[in-house]
Amino acid sequence: MVRVSEGSIMALLRRREAQPKYSQLPLEQRAITFYSEGGQYWPHFEGMIHELTEAHNLPISYLTSSKSDPILDDPPPGVSPFFIGEGFKRSYAFQTMEAGVVVATVPQIGTKILPKSLRTEALGMKYLYVFHSMVSTHMAYEPDAFDHFDTVFCTGRYMVTEIRRREMIYGLPQKELILHGYGRLDAIIRNRSDSVTKSSPPVVLVAPSWGPSCIFETCGLEVIAELLETGAEVIARPHPMTLKKSNASIEKISKHFQANPRFSLDLDVSSQDSLQRSDVMVSDWSGAALEYAFGTLKPVLFVDVERKVNNQAYAELNIEPFESSIRDQIGEVISPNSLAGIAPALRSLLQNSEQRRESSSAVRDATISNLGNSAEIGAAVIAEKAINFLRIRRGR
Repeated sequence: MVRVSEGSIMALLRRREAQPKYSQLPLEQRAITFYSEGGQYWPHFEGMIHELTEAHNLPISYLTSSKSDPILDDPPPGVSPFFIGEGFKRSYAFQTMEAGVVVATVPQIGTKILPKSLRTEALGMKYLYVFHSMVSTHMAYEPDAFDHFDTVFCTGRYMVTEIRRREMIYGLPQKELILHGYGRLDAIIRNRSDSVTKSSPPVVLVAPSWGPSCIFETCGLEVIAELLETGAEVIARPHPMTLKKSNASIEKISKHFQANPRFSLDLDVSSQDSLQRSDVMVSDWSGAALEYAFGTLKPVLFVDVERKVNNQAYAELNIEPFESSIRDQIGEVISPNSLAGIAPALRSLLQNSEQRRESSSAVRDATISNLGNSAEIGAAVIAEKAINFLRIRRGR
């Protein structure tokens, strides 16, 4: 275990206290402001931020709601991080913020959940959304999730179709929709090995979504037990919100299987280690399944628990959600009432992994925009908006 001296801790605290407040920075340093709920969202910003600071030579302000966000202690060059907290503190920070372009992965900005700055119109501030999942926009998200953003970075054309359909049905003003792609997918692809050699025993990653209907909250013990019975090594990777909202379910699973040497927990969703070393993922309605299938080109076994629906009116768009429409092309589906089917389904996926690899690659290439260069595309759009904001401000 690495021990940190008291002197090192005090030096770190003094460095944080000596740092100027966000509001004290020159406007040029606030022209591009990223907001993150925590360290797990860094992979969705990382590529664009590096492009902005290195290729465009622009400074970045980075607001985070997590005290444990690694960026607070080790920010990249050109990035100034600030802790703003949650709840009222976060709302206050957003309402008093003065910036140019605000880039976020959190939906519902501009609603009572998270109000925009009171200076939005006076300054000409723009709010830009970056997706942290490739699932469709109209089922897994709240109905008004993206209504109040000026610009939305879409992962593919299916999102453009969904958002435009909602705007038409509800008479909403059209937002700027950019075919951006998906930064975390690009990173997974870069780190992927071209080897298709399977582990022996196979390694299975269980990575579901979060909420009362998802695997760990419903049938997690049974699913993991069935997987271990096959002789596989099992890695359970809970969603950060599961740890936050229903950690008891994870503690129960951990306690139950802790004596089994083929079971382990992975609590770092920002890491790619378990993605890259596993042979199959078991998931439900999680966007992680799409990252896995499209990034590693390995198969997914879907446990068909109740759909994760945060918009009860999603069917009004008459568009089948992306994550539902492609399941059979990137893996197999089993019922939570027939978990004995896990073993034969797992064998089938492993035996036909090359076929699934080709199918997942074809679906990905046909649906996800700007594979491999989403960071450059996104950074160019943000840089143009920030430079235009500063030009207008200086001209007044």
